Amino acid sequence: MKKVRYGIIGIGKQGSFYASFFKDFPDFLKDSELTAVCDISSQREEWAKENLKGIPFYKDYHDLINSGKVDAVIIDTPHYFHPEIACFAFQKGLHVLSDKPSGVYLLQVKEMNEEAKKHPELLFGMIFNQRTDNLYIKAKELIEQGKLGKLTRAVWIITDWYRPKAYYAQGGWRGTWAGEGGGVLLNQCPHQLDLLTWFMGIPTKVYADLSTVGRKINVENDVTAMMEFPSQAKGVFITSTHDAPGTNRLEITGEKGRIIIEKGQLILTENEEAEPIFSEHNTEFWGKPKNTETIFTEEEIKPPFNKDILQHLRIIANFTEVLLDRKKKLIAPGEEGINGLTLSNAIHLSGWTKKEVRLPLDDQLFLAELKKRIEEEKTSSNK
Repeated sequence: MKKVRYGIIGIGKQGSFYASFFKDFPDFLKDSELTAVCDISSQREEWAKENLKGIPFYKDYHDLINSGKVDAVIIDTPHYFHPEIACFAFQKGLHVLSDKPSGVYLLQVKEMNEEAKKHPELLFGMIFNQRTDNLYIKAKELIEQGKLGKLTRAVWIITDWYRPKAYYAQGGWRGTWAGEGGGVLLNQCPHQLDLLTWFMGIPTKVYADLSTVGRKINVENDVTAMMEFPSQAKGVFITSTHDAPGTNRLEITGEKGRIIIEKGQLILTENEEAEPIFSEHNTEFWGKPKNTETIFTEEEIKPPFNKDILQHLRIIANFTEVLLDRKKKLIAPGEEGINGLTLSNAIHLSGWTKKEVRLPLDDQLFLAELKKRIEEEKTSSNK
């Protein structure tokens, strides 16, 4: 394979953005080319004729996959279809790069991962573009180096995904259980949920509150979740799409220190002694571990990625690189897409049932509760 031939399935707002990469960044994607696109929309077909001249257009993803014109597909359809399309592509011998989320519910994603395992010769990746953020890469490195010691707490406030009424009005599937499968947890926050499980692991229990604030939609746009991880570390995750101004602040604490990521910098605070050791021998009433602080910015880190290159572009370039040289490593392996979705499903289920959810998740119960909301939505005044 001299060049990787890509087909994009779904060329709406995000898929058309990816299609533009092949024209706008030819040097960066010199080892790949866009050779087919697919969408069910006649409007998107007209857009493709105008903007992707000479590139074959298909209205049925089966036809694109069977065309022989592509080596790999980028999936950018509404969420429910990601596993279905991926499975068909694997069965037809194509590599798969799927946008987030990996799916809507765990049962379908488990089936997708099982299908991927049947085809070890095929590459499977997720477009978790925030794994290319140099500050998050640095945080992962510091945690793995043991700079924080045993982790004790993670708090992420991510409320700057602001979405006005006009956002939900742009497509009939948005803001619905039947079309989208969820709200902020499934649309905006798969990135943060992926990173949270990347740093901390998958929680053992979750308790959450979900609500819809200020928008005529059926899905959640305001979430507060508490959780416990296998290490007994505690976690709090707060997100919304209605706060203005919003916040994006991640704080991870361990016995030996703390990381804060906010406003383009990472602050590492390191204790001279781990807190339990200090507490054991300290005799001062107001005694406190001494510490040092180091601030990292994008410019000060020796980054694996040029911060001026778009994150999504980095993922596609990495996928291409690994396809052509299997000794390279994927930034976001497809099988790991289930991790953040596990947390997402657990938060949803806890919010719906008003109960603590213990993991492993009851997949059948989650799907039954989701179907209830899809049925209730058919008579909702919001859609």
